[in-house]
Amino acid sequence: MDIFNWFGSLLGYLLWFLYGIVQNYGVAIILFTIIVKALVFPFSVKQQKSMASQAKVQKKVRELQKIYANDKMKLNEETQKLYQKEGVSMTGGCLPMLIPLPILFGIYYSVIYPLRNALHIDANVVSQATQMLSKIPGVSSTFVSQYGEIEIIKHFDSLRDTLTMFSAQDIEKIESFSRGFKFLGLDLLATPQSSSFESMMWLIPAICLVTSLLMQLVTTKMQPNQAAQQQQGCMKFMLYGMSLFTAYLAFTMPGAVGFYWAIQNVLGIGQSFITMKFFGQADLLARAEAARVARRELEEAKVKEIPVNQQIEIRKTLEDKLSASTGKAAAKQEKKQLPAEKKNAPAQKGKGKQNKSGSDYLGQKK
Repeated sequence: MDIFNWFGSLLGYLLWFLYGIVQNYGVAIILFTIIVKALVFPFSVKQQKSMASQAKVQKKVRELQKIYANDKMKLNEETQKLYQKEGVSMTGGCLPMLIPLPILFGIYYSVIYPLRNALHIDANVVSQATQMLSKIPGVSSTFVSQYGEIEIIKHFDSLRDTLTMFSAQDIEKIESFSRGFKFLGLDLLATPQSSSFESMMWLIPAICLVTSLLMQLVTTKMQPNQAAQQQQGCMKFMLYGMSLFTAYLAFTMPGAVGFYWAIQNVLGIGQSFITMKFFGQADLLARAEAARVARRELEEAKVKEIPVNQQIEIRKTLEDKLSASTGKAAAKQEKKQLPAEKKNAPAQKGKGKQNKSGSDYLGQKK
């Protein structure tokens, strides 16, 4: 968790910078998420390319599995040769997928811990304030320690005299920050669960639910090979269960957290459409095949062409060798035929004598 909080602290400088420009936390979150999404987008494209390359060789891999079903060692050897030949790395999609994770968690931590990560107030001072806040009547009943920093901002005006651990500079930062949590009539410091229907705070979990479902459906569409599996019970739970769970969390947490999730989903859907439009699987497969052909041509170009005179000499040598081998074969065949002819010659000679003596005998009798 410390590593994610460290990323959150770094990204918090960007969030605080954007807030200083727009003076609205909701708009700052939108701009902040767009910038970070743009930074991690190349990794998403690289992951998509890796998935397309792997899908391209799956048919050949299945054929190898049938051929070497009883020889696992040979199967692994041939599979590695196939991947090397096709220029596919099975681990190529892992790194692009793992790199954005600390950044995404960093965004989350910069949102739920704004005092430490956005305003960069000392963590010990913030911890003292949250502990005190959890014991104050009227606040402790709805207090959640994980979102204690948002609770401090929410109740800061009424509890300013009680929270004496903050310096004058810290107080100035918090006061300035707390004024910017209204977005389109929604109080991002309020919790939908404890807000009235007229406050329209219920829109945040509702938007989270809808955008989460859309995000899951778009992701499924991007992976057509897995579409059939979505009918299974486990996958249905992942599709609908997780979306409902996200909506429930957004209902019970401060509006700023649910708002961040909704923005993440909306931007994720937009990113998925861009990826499908310009980096679709069919398009990526065509590009991968073109790259493979170009790579082969480059490898062939590296091989030095044999001069014409050497080609003629090599051809003449091969023809001479072929003629010599043909002559030897003919001579060998003749040698095999000679003994057979010698054996047949005495037999023919003896037969002639017998015929002659028989005729003579018959003539004498006559």
